[in-house]
Amino acid sequence: MSGAQAYDPYNPFSDDAARELKNEEPTPFNHKNDEGRSKLQNLQSTLDDTAGMMRDNLEAINQRGEVLEDIDNRAYSLQNNATLFNKSANQVRKDMWKKNLKLKLCVALVIIIIIIVVVVPIAVHFSNY
Repeated sequence: MSGAQAYDPYNPFSDDAARELKNEEPTPFNHKNDEGRSKLQNLQSTLDDTAGMMRDNLEAINQRGEVLEDIDNRAYSLQNNATLFNKSANQVRKDMWKKNLKLKLCVALVIIIIIIVVVVPIAVHFSNY
């Protein structure tokens, strides 16, 4: 197989298309007249501007992706911290409930002891009569 390329009239970079352009009559898009050249330059300028905008858009998309990834990492970290906080809060709630129960039992025991100290001597005193 030789190094010959297939003929493609729409590919301006092929050798056959270049030969064909040399043989064509002047048209608005042919490089032989100034009007066609200026239109081609305007078109090329528009294409360059569009390509620049697309590059800027792609860069903005990449930056947005990085920002979204950072936000996703922060959200994951926040979720983990919330889970740990929930566990800690439940443990503190249980500890405080136990402490409150102990305090109530101590107060009840003190009241019972006071009642016994007051009532028993009075009952013994009246039972002797």
